[in-house]
Amino acid sequence: MSSHPREELERRFERRHGGPPRVAVRAPGRVNLIGEHTDYNEGLVLPCAVDRDTLVCAAPRADRRCRVFSLELGAEAEFDLDALARRGDWVDYVQAPLFALAERGHALPGLDLGVTSRVPLESGLSSSAALGVGVAAAADRAAGLGLEPVDWARVAHRGESHFVGVGCGIMDPFASALGRADHALRIDCRSQEVRAVPLAAAAVRLLIAPSGVRRQLAQGGYRERVAECSAALDVARAAGIAPPGSSALRDLGPGALPALERVLEPRLLRRVRHVVSENARVDAFCEALAKGDLAAAGALLRAGMASLRDDYEVSTPELDLLCELGDAAPGCHGSRLTGAGWGGCTLHLVDAAASEAVAERIAAGFAERFGRRPEILTARIADGAGALADPAG
Repeated sequence: MSSHPREELERRFERRHGGPPRVAVRAPGRVNLIGEHTDYNEGLVLPCAVDRDTLVCAAPRADRRCRVFSLELGAEAEFDLDALARRGDWVDYVQAPLFALAERGHALPGLDLGVTSRVPLESGLSSSAALGVGVAAAADRAAGLGLEPVDWARVAHRGESHFVGVGCGIMDPFASALGRADHALRIDCRSQEVRAVPLAAAAVRLLIAPSGVRRQLAQGGYRERVAECSAALDVARAAGIAPPGSSALRDLGPGALPALERVLEPRLLRRVRHVVSENARVDAFCEALAKGDLAAAGALLRAGMASLRDDYEVSTPELDLLCELGDAAPGCHGSRLTGAGWGGCTLHLVDAAASEAVAERIAAGFAERFGRRPEILTARIADGAGALADPAG
């Protein structure tokens, strides 16, 4: 696209909808530094928003119809706010936050919407959360609801988990809505407490390497892992190892693992071991950042990757190789898959001065094994979602 994405989006908006947009918002994708598959277990996560975002333009309508188009998909759709129904395609992620806003009792007008995104689809950078938060923010501003960014996050989460039907946690929309430049967010997924953790942005870079393996979160493995965690908790409660009122694996600490070995089948034990150890790694990683101990932070990334590969079994040969190549490169402190796994991306914490050399080494090594060269992104840690200057301004 030769022009700025927003300019192109607004031109197409006026052409398709017959008038200019009233509001424009942006919502970024996210990368999770550590704390994977802990969010739906009410645990700890440490994501940050990145400088790849989704733009949403909107204008209210006088009826209850919604019309939306996507530049990247070259697709458009219409639906009625009084008859929202899943379609099994990208439009579900537009309908979802509108469903959740209505569920909260907010009166929405019909909307004309236009969407463009630089968050790669199904890559592990949470394009779905960026879209959900963006639509929530655009609908809020178009309808004058006066919501806060944390409300956009909760609306996006409710829509994706209950309308689309993905058993996701709060991490992705919270990171997209509440991100802070040069900081990671320590999110307690039980209390929803968010604490900004400074990252040595001048000293390090985050490389994001796409595996080229695309995945669908709403399918297969993700739901299976959610069910396995629930089943393991049921066994732990029945055996008196987890408190009777416990609601998630968050209620189990490392000290419970010896007792769990006696009551859980090996597969479920591996799942619990990952979740329990990963929660501990999140706080240890925050401590390492506070001390400026990048070697310790990198070791925690590598330990997390081993746990995701061996105990949670969500890696792939492509993800394994990307991490091996990164970890072997001088200047790389540590690597792991980011996102749910089964494809998507890997994350590499590298010295700023070595970032280009590490990226080249990873790309060349991957091409040698798999015959294709990944385009490795250097991510900047960005602010969360917000309104852009009004299109008319």
